Amino acid sequence: MKFVLAMTGASGSIYMQRLLARLDARAHEIHLVLSNHARQVAASELPDHKLSVPEGVHLHDERSMYVPFTSGSTHFDAMAVVPCSMGTLARIAAGTSDNNILRAADVFLKERRKLILVPRETPWNLIQARNVVTVIEAGALILPAVPSFYGRPDSVEAVADTVVFRILDHLGLPAPEAPRWQED
Repeated sequence: MKFVLAMTGASGSIYMQRLLARLDARAHEIHLVLSNHARQVAASELPDHKLSVPEGVHLHDERSMYVPFTSGSTHFDAMAVVPCSMGTLARIAAGTSDNNILRAADVFLKERRKLILVPRETPWNLIQARNVVTVIEAGALILPAVPSFYGRPDSVEAVADTVVFRILDHLGLPAPEAPRWQED
């Protein structure tokens, strides 16, 4: 399968880091686009002050003109924006295409391809809620970064993985079975 992953400047770099660790770049073609703000947030949130990009993942700048996924004539299976800032979501809702993340999202919507947006910000104001409705009506899937605690995760990584496993499921990839809820 062919995927576009994008990371914007919302807090939550761990979600992309854990997603990249779960994807096999030998089995799938994976293109990753980082916004400038995503790089800054990753530098403050992640170990080693940067996102660790596995070998085989094609890394792109948000301003590069030479990317295959911003054209509807090149087929990709799905795109996920993890985390997706509410500013990015708003620009997708407005149909602006002034960088590769926004142009790719626009292409995925117009071609009726799977577009997964993973906002992490809370609370939302009315404008943000309306933007969410707009992108859902246009065909995007909103998958808020809301972790679950049924399996009693024992680390921050395990908490983040509860969201990552949902993303993998919606990308059509097998995810490890989430721990089942346990009674006391």
